Amino acid sequence: MPTPWSRRGFVKATGGAAAALGLAGAASATVLSRPAHAAEEFASLRATWRGLILGSGFSPTAEPFASKLAQLGASAAAWRTAMRPVPGSLWPEMVWLDPEPDTDSASYTYSGQIQLTLQRLRSMAEAYAQPGTGLTGDDAFAADVVAGLRHVVDDVYHAGQARYGNWYNWQIGGPQALLDAAIVLHDHLDTELLTAITSAVGAFVPDSAVASYTGTSTGANRVDLCRTIVLSALVGEDAGRLSIAAAALSPVFPYVTSGDGLHRDGSFLQHTWVPYAGSYGADLFTGLSLLLALLAGSPWEITDPARENYFDAVERAWAPFLYNGLCMDAVSGRAISRGVPPGESAGPNDDHLRGHSIIASVVALGRAAGPERNARWRAMAKGWIRRAYVSPPHTDPMLSVYKLAELQDVADDDTVTPLAEPVEHRLFPAQDRAVHRRRGWAACLSMASERIAHYEWGNGENLRGWHTGAGWLSWWGEDTGNEQYSQSFWATVDPYRLPGTTASRKRLTDGEGGQWGAERPAVTWVGGTTDGTYAAVGQHLKGLSSTTQARKSWFFLDEGIVCLGAGITASDGEGVDSVVDNRRLGADGTEAVTVDGRRLPAVLGRTDTLTDPRWAHIAGHGGYLFPEGGGVTVLREERTGRWSDIRTGSSTTVLTDRYLTLYVDHGTDPVDASYAYVLLPGAGAARTAAHAARGRALLTVLANTAQAQGVHAPALGVTAVNFWAAGTVGDLTASAPCSVLIRRRGDGTTVLCAADPTRTLRSLTLTWRRRTTEVVSRAGTVTHAAPGRNLTLTFGDLTAEAGATQKTVVRSV
Repeated sequence: MPTPWSRRGFVKATGGAAAALGLAGAASATVLSRPAHAAEEFASLRATWRGLILGSGFSPTAEPFASKLAQLGASAAAWRTAMRPVPGSLWPEMVWLDPEPDTDSASYTYSGQIQLTLQRLRSMAEAYAQPGTGLTGDDAFAADVVAGLRHVVDDVYHAGQARYGNWYNWQIGGPQALLDAAIVLHDHLDTELLTAITSAVGAFVPDSAVASYTGTSTGANRVDLCRTIVLSALVGEDAGRLSIAAAALSPVFPYVTSGDGLHRDGSFLQHTWVPYAGSYGADLFTGLSLLLALLAGSPWEITDPARENYFDAVERAWAPFLYNGLCMDAVSGRAISRGVPPGESAGPNDDHLRGHSIIASVVALGRAAGPERNARWRAMAKGWIRRAYVSPPHTDPMLSVYKLAELQDVADDDTVTPLAEPVEHRLFPAQDRAVHRRRGWAACLSMASERIAHYEWGNGENLRGWHTGAGWLSWWGEDTGNEQYSQSFWATVDPYRLPGTTASRKRLTDGEGGQWGAERPAVTWVGGTTDGTYAAVGQHLKGLSSTTQARKSWFFLDEGIVCLGAGITASDGEGVDSVVDNRRLGADGTEAVTVDGRRLPAVLGRTDTLTDPRWAHIAGHGGYLFPEGGGVTVLREERTGRWSDIRTGSSTTVLTDRYLTLYVDHGTDPVDASYAYVLLPGAGAARTAAHAARGRALLTVLANTAQAQGVHAPALGVTAVNFWAAGTVGDLTASAPCSVLIRRRGDGTTVLCAADPTRTLRSLTLTWRRRTTEVVSRAGTVTHAAPGRNLTLTFGDLTAEAGATQKTVVRSV
């Protein structure tokens, strides 16, 4: 029998959001109070909601629907048989009666059982309403579900009950499941039960819950609270309450300049400091798509012009983090710890499931976004579906029927031509993330600063995500490695050696640093600059609960990423490693490692220490260049782990994976150590060797110190430098710390991109010692541009630019 849906599993399947903390703000009403509306209008809205959450247009006898509906019916029948209503529970394994009610972890568990119970009843209601379950239209079964709902409402979820445990269970997760069930089975509920349900929800989620845009009523939580109130209004036929909820969505739409919500650069934060487009943001996105569709054409239609920001965000905030159907983990926070081993009945809750859910929401939102956007988004969705060779979104058994129906509709639509992956670089200064897309591969960089947490843990989740903000660099090939961070990766990977990171080997406690993204490094220089194709990105790294410091730079080019590290220093009495890569090979992988043409023995537990290698290659994965030589260690190991190691209450099944780790061992308490390597995603051994043979014709490292790091790629016409301090590198001089990228183009023009990642500069002067004849265009922050034998650009106050790129175009000789 399938395990009960977890909070997040249910949220992903039905389009809810999750618990959060937020920033203060003021709610603005855009929907006026209206007179009482006829019962028929509410009946119509309830029918619309039923259609939205149950899906439509699918064949219940076709796959994947036939199997999913049959499984739903079998589970629902088993749950019906197992019902044992007694004070404190409906099922013996789901006890909500708390002997010492408060807000400690034990009470969180008890309140969670209320939500799990209601979610199970909601699934049973769906089994009654959906075709092909074996319980379709079974009135005796519906009566048993209604009896279960009545028991929960009478025993615990009713007006006058003191709340305990997790607020989310009482205001979002629990009531949304209760209200969904009440709407699906509305004709089976008597007036007394309907009144009791709306009274209970009104007590736990009063209108005041959305009166102020602050606390737990911001961002994703605000959308979810509005959803709860909207559904309560549909059940209670309360026009006034529906008006309040519709109006309370308005504070979500405007861009924010800090904290929770959507930022102008496409960043999405929740819990103030945590990038969350893939989890809370995805839930907000799903909730909005449902509410917009529900209220469209009604007196409560959401018409706030600022909702356009979220339509724009589809391609600015969510699409950049989707690749071949998956959603990149760097914007999923605690959700990366929620997976389960393949083969268990709950199925994998991983980057693919998150991506599939978001894609379905994109399709759903398209119907409210106008015909042009709708057509484009369907083409994007079909592209993701077609390229998703690891886990096809439209057959994902973990998705709800309605989301499967959305995706199947696109997959089967012959009028939709799949849209290809873009070739671009997207930099997100507000959330310390970057995404680089090339033909054949994509990469994502995760950093931390005084603005963005090292990582987030809470509710017993993501206990060892300590170094996910320490320059973690993940990448995927067009047709390889798309399962790399899926399945059992987070349960088995060495959390001290995540790809791309520089970290101390100092042992950290589970949840080190505090909950909810509390720990942030005291650094400001994190960010970079981009022309939209290439980029220079840097991070002044300070380790979590460690003295480790480093200057790390990434230069994102055509075939690879140049990775430089300098000023690596620590005094913890522990070793420090910089991880070139850490590739999961699966349970029995034997991929070969070749170094300078010599294949290393594929022996588990073997460590090879390389001295001044020129290149290395992992078969089926990619290549690595070492332009400055140095020492590199290659470790082939087998690791075991359990999901319960990183998430309290998860599966205790022991999992095994093999890993190949390439890293630079800086030794104990290093002083001013460094590294330099080039990552070539997907490159074969021959191509890797050929690139190494080109040497400086391919790439020159201009600087790699604690003062500046820079590269020159002659074939691309690119010079890029991260200045950690004022200084000169090659032909470039900067008067203050900044990031600079120069790209000479074939038409005789040169693009100069600059940014202030620190957000502290009141002025900046750049000098490029190349002859220029004309300034074609310049950034608004440039106060003086002087072409000639040398080009001098003077920038004014950059503090208000939020780390954004300032672009100037000149004609150069």
